[in-house]
Amino acid sequence: MANLIYSAITSLDGYVEDADGGFEWAAPDEEVHAFVNELERPIATYLYGRRMYDTMVYWETATDHSGASREYAEIWRAAEKVVYSRTLHAVTSARTRIWRTFEPDAIQRLKESSAADLSIGGADLAGQALNGGLVDECHLFIAPIMVGGGKQALPNDLRLRLELLDERRFTSGFVHLHYRIL
Repeated sequence: MANLIYSAITSLDGYVEDADGGFEWAAPDEEVHAFVNELERPIATYLYGRRMYDTMVYWETATDHSGASREYAEIWRAAEKVVYSRTLHAVTSARTRIWRTFEPDAIQRLKESSAADLSIGGADLAGQALNGGLVDECHLFIAPIMVGGGKQALPNDLRLRLELLDERRFTSGFVHLHYRIL
């Protein structure tokens, strides 16, 4: 059975967006991006909320990059994508389908039928999956900044036991933490 993995870049104080909705402070440098690529390469399917899809669909047509960013665009385009949205009528990327509602049983079936791991992106959608007991692992990249408020990376009122599988410090001050959810 495939794992469902939540990956996020977060500020030290736990936000994926600041109070103004910005996340430019979370842009990974070449070293971090290359590391992310190695984590993303084996992912078969990305599960996104609408806003995360709107951000990530950039990679469908991104051609003016080099190095790790260009490689990431290729990895992203090769994967299947599921967008959870009640309002999106059409997608603008290949290998993408729309699911109208979050249904834990459907995600469980997808995990059971997939030969490779799945990734869930977007704090709200990931929060639903975490609350539903569907997420198996978390990759958190801590950016060397505190933003003081905004959208939280992890839901409130949820207690989970974790096992630290790996950690890494990057030259830029980013820190990667890889946890298994017990």
